[in-house]
Amino acid sequence: CDAARERLNAQQQAAQQAAERRTRCDEALVQGRRRIAELGDAADAAMAKLAAWLDEFQQARTEPDLFAPAPDVGIASLGELRALLAHPLDAVRAERQALQALEQAEAHARAVLQERQAQCDRHRDAAPAGGEQTLAMLQAALAELNVARTAAHDVATAHKLGLAQDDERRRRASAVLAQLEKQEAVERKWARLAELIGSADGKKFRNYAQQFTLDVLLGYANAHLGQLAPRYQLKRIDNPSQPSLGLLVRDLHMGDDMRSVHSLSGGESFLVSLALALGLASLSSNRVRVESLFIDEGFGSLDAETLRVAMDALDNLQSMGRKVGVISHVQEMTERIATRILVQPCAGGRSAISVY
Repeated sequence: CDAARERLNAQQQAAQQAAERRTRCDEALVQGRRRIAELGDAADAAMAKLAAWLDEFQQARTEPDLFAPAPDVGIASLGELRALLAHPLDAVRAERQALQALEQAEAHARAVLQERQAQCDRHRDAAPAGGEQTLAMLQAALAELNVARTAAHDVATAHKLGLAQDDERRRRASAVLAQLEKQEAVERKWARLAELIGSADGKKFRNYAQQFTLDVLLGYANAHLGQLAPRYQLKRIDNPSQPSLGLLVRDLHMGDDMRSVHSLSGGESFLVSLALALGLASLSSNRVRVESLFIDEGFGSLDAETLRVAMDALDNLQSMGRKVGVISHVQEMTERIATRILVQPCAGGRSAISVY
């Protein structure tokens, strides 16, 4: 459609230009012919007058009076003849040059007309067979093409507006995307933190907090365990996937072998428990105040030296203002404990309590 429209426009422009040039040539030709006719009439009149004058002159030469009235031969008087002969040679030459210029203009106009006619003939020959159209048909087609061009221009304008709006949306989207990437980086940090410690009931965070607190507690407990049972050290079970509060015992006499706390004997388990209790008391001095500590049994499995170390640790806690309660059947401990509650069995399944 665009190619046909362009060919039609080119043909119409060429035809219009040829018609305009032909009109100008016709006008120049008419003017040239008019000028030629005028000059021809003037020349004929001049020739006729000259011929009449010559005849009259010849006749006058035979008459005795040269200035006698002569028959009317086109020149009214000698003065009129003199007026005709008075035209300068330059004027005659100018008239002749003007006539030649008009003849050349006519020849050029005829050549241009022939060229335009040849172009028109070639244009008609190049037109497809049966494709001849009248001026009315061409004007109707041109009107349709103008309507289509207007519609296409409107569509193009709408597309340009849409592209401008799309560019603006892309610019805003790029800014939002950059902001989104920043927020995603922040979200990834929080998501990682939520993955590690986040849960609806707070259990994950509580477990991690307990895990870290347990590590601190084990540090204090191992310090006490170094005095109670230097052979052992406590270590939390390391589980990267999730928090762990399980314990292992490191046997320093067996090449730092790690084994379960359940493999300890009764006396060893009591010492580990006592070390944890003492560690908890040490931890509480910095964080939560633990006012009382009660220990049930276990002292009977300790040798004299270990029992002395344990009692020294309990005395140290008591001197720090903490209440320490011990339930035991070991007689040797009564010598170190100032305040005692003695439970003695009585008849009938009853017991008697004595406070010292």
